[in-house]
Amino acid sequence: MFVFVVSFVTYLLLSWSGDMSIQEVTIAFFLAIAVSFMVSRSSRSGFWSMKGLSPRRLWNFLHYIFGPFAVGLFQANIDVAKRVITGEINPGIVKFNPRLKTDIGRMMLANSITLTPGTLTVDIDDEGVFYVHAINLETPNPAEEQICGSFGKWVRRIAE
Repeated sequence: MFVFVVSFVTYLLLSWSGDMSIQEVTIAFFLAIAVSFMVSRSSRSGFWSMKGLSPRRLWNFLHYIFGPFAVGLFQANIDVAKRVITGEINPGIVKFNPRLKTDIGRMMLANSITLTPGTLTVDIDDEGVFYVHAINLETPNPAEEQICGSFGKWVRRIAE
């Protein structure tokens, strides 16, 4: 029901141009039904349930985005700028398992890694093993903290 209401209201707000016709409301209604159906069919882990929308998870997510992720993003930008100027790069692809159980956790960590300059999540296999391309590898088998910092710990706290 929550997804239906949010989808319905969002469509109406985005399509509103001063007056609302019955056609727009009808389209919003049927699109909200379709989105609700797709979310309910694809949500095995219950992320879209009220448990997934708890205030504690929201607080942890906001703290992660404006705390560790923002700091990591800033540091990576400085590091990549320095490497572009000096030419000191040692690129490669590494494999590591962050031990995430849910698809939403894997997606969140993969996006955090990819949004950070100098790293790119290339693939995630069926067992949850990540393949990440990094602009500078110090060792052939780096630890998870060397690839994504504290992102994995935060994602486990939020999505698991």
